Amino acid sequence: MHYPNHTDRKEAAEKARQAMLEKFRAKAQAAQAADPAAVEERAKQEREREAKRIAAEEKRKARVAAEKVQRAADAKAAAEAEAKRMRDELIAAAQRKRAEKEAAEIRSYEEQARRDLMNAAKRARK
Repeated sequence: MHYPNHTDRKEAAEKARQAMLEKFRAKAQAAQAADPAAVEERAKQEREREAKRIAAEEKRKARVAAEKVQRAADAKAAAEAEAKRMRDELIAAAQRKRAEKEAAEIRSYEEQARRDLMNAAKRARK
């Protein structure tokens, strides 16, 4: 009496797997060869998928280009805003400086006028 060992069982399992695989392949080939309409339908679906993929890629490229233009416009607007802010700060600083200078000049004239009045009053008393 022959008892199957591990190698015998492994070989039998491998033969069974190969037989099932061949059966499946034969069935798939027969189905493809038997139905040209199905082959045409699969080809049509593949063309549609490819067309959708191309359309999606074009849409993505357009979106990326639009985002690039938007980023450039945003950067330009930010630069212009920064330039305007700097210009306004410079103008405000110049105006403050001019106002301080005028205030100092007015104080100087007022002090000179006060001294002149004091001196005139002293002369009048003598």
